[in-house]
Amino acid sequence: MTKQNQPKVIFLDAVGTIFGVKDSVGHIYTNLAKKYGVNQDANIINNSFHSAFKKSPPLAFETKNYEEIKLLEFKWWQTVTYNTFNECRSIEQFSNFEEFFKELYDHFKTAKPWFIYEEVIPMLNQWETQGIELGIISNFDTRIFDVLDNLELNKYFQTITISSLTGVAKPHPQIFLTALEKHNCKPENAWYIGDSIKEDYWGGKSVGIQCFWLNRSS
Repeated sequence: MTKQNQPKVIFLDAVGTIFGVKDSVGHIYTNLAKKYGVNQDANIINNSFHSAFKKSPPLAFETKNYEEIKLLEFKWWQTVTYNTFNECRSIEQFSNFEEFFKELYDHFKTAKPWFIYEEVIPMLNQWETQGIELGIISNFDTRIFDVLDNLELNKYFQTITISSLTGVAKPHPQIFLTALEKHNCKPENAWYIGDSIKEDYWGGKSVGIQCFWLNRSS
């Protein structure tokens, strides 16, 4: 990449692109749920989670009040988690679902459930050396700030644009336009990299960003 054809800014998705979940969501849910009296197969929980997640509304809210957004995020994930265990008929086994969920929610703020993909740090360092601005566009909640800090990734990114604070989720064009505005960047001068063909690739292309689909399943 020469200086003439390099982008002004490169945006990346977060989960599935920069970092991923160790083992699986199902394994993490199952291991903690045992503490609260639930015995269920991790693969069944994992499948139930993905089913519940896909059926959920976008993680985006109309309010701009930060504290209200944090509460709505908590309730959004609580509903997804409840539906996960309800779908596989395990919800009645909990000794205290509310305490379980609070512990689970806080767990995902830490570095423990996450790993950074091996190629990420070298690429971030390379782009930083080239003087390229870096940003994140993600359908995540405000815990992403804790996660990035705990994974020691904060230092690489000038901006973080997330659905819960923007009010719309990918592939909606507005979340990409909001990210571009933060860098005072035209779409044709930006790249976007993500692992979802619908949310990332086609979402970014809809506003004119040059997009790259990261196919981690291949």
